[in-house]
Amino acid sequence: MRKFFFASVLIFISCFNLFAKGNAKHGKEISNTCVACHSTDGNGLIPTYPKIAGQYENYLLKQLLIFKGQASDRQSANAQIMYTQVKDFSPQDLEDLAAYYSSQKMSKGATEQKYLTLGEKIYRGGNLEKGITACAACHSPRGEGNNAAFFPRLSGQHPDYIIEQLKAYKTGDRKHYVMEAVAKRMSDEEIEAVSHFASGLH
Repeated sequence: MRKFFFASVLIFISCFNLFAKGNAKHGKEISNTCVACHSTDGNGLIPTYPKIAGQYENYLLKQLLIFKGQASDRQSANAQIMYTQVKDFSPQDLEDLAAYYSSQKMSKGATEQKYLTLGEKIYRGGNLEKGITACAACHSPRGEGNNAAFFPRLSGQHPDYIIEQLKAYKTGDRKHYVMEAVAKRMSDEEIEAVSHFASGLH
């Protein structure tokens, strides 16, 4: 059922983008509900909430539509919060919000020295013995992601947020067939190191 819903969201985005273009100005006007967690420019200071400034418009729209399409009893507290925030927005409103925040610039991150060696090893080369794919294969060598494939930008993202998402994939609380397979093979040390490394890429 979830795979069907996810596929439906992607089809909807593809069709919707053919006929509608996000209005960033209107997105800014209706973004008051977002600023408490994500700040006015999308570079929120709460480390467990994502920075959404400069994130790809298609990816933001996909996530917003998924939140809107889910019941309020989703597993994570953040998902429940997001459902409450977006449930009354129209699809066009969500497109406009995505357009606004994607037009902003994500602030840069930095990687502490203690995370560099292991973080770079996992990000750029993975771990063949454990079957961990290199993060760079999907999220690009500089952490810029891949807009066409709906792979998000990681460069500049809060490391605590990346850690939380990888752990959610590891437990199955968050669903994505590739990310679940990768995260389940990662140790907590690897998750922490690669999250900090990805955040500091630019």
